Order: sequence, then C-alpha cells, then structure tokens
Amino acid sequence: MTDPLHGVTLQTIVERLADEYGWEGLAQRVPVRCFQYDPSVQSSLKFLRKTPWARARVEALYVDLVTR
Repeated sequence: MTDPLHGVTLQTIVERLADEYGWEGLAQRVPVRCFQYDPSVQSSLKFLRKTPWARARVEALYVDLVTR
C-alpha cells in the first residue's frame, strides 16, 4: 500500500479536513486554538509547522479520512 501522505501538502490536508468536518468538527477532533478561535488555513499552517504533535494528529486524521 502506498503512503497516503506522499505528495500531499499540509495546506491540502488542512483544507480537505476543514471541508469534510468544518472548523468546529476539526476542533473537536484535534482541540487546538488554531481550529477553535478565528480559524483559518494560514493560521493553522503556521501553528502546525511549529508543533509536531499537533501536525501528527492532523495527518493521522487525514490518513483515516482518505483510507476509509
């Protein structure tokens, strides 16, 4: 099986998850401020690039979404 994250940018991941779950649903699944208060793709990218544990959770959520 190929890696579902291969060739996918973090921006694409955040946009796809926001489209699928909405910002509120995303905040429930990964409770971080960038999803809870005044969420945007750009603020989320800035936070996730600096916070490995949060990025790992977001990537895992994306993998779960695209492999079900």
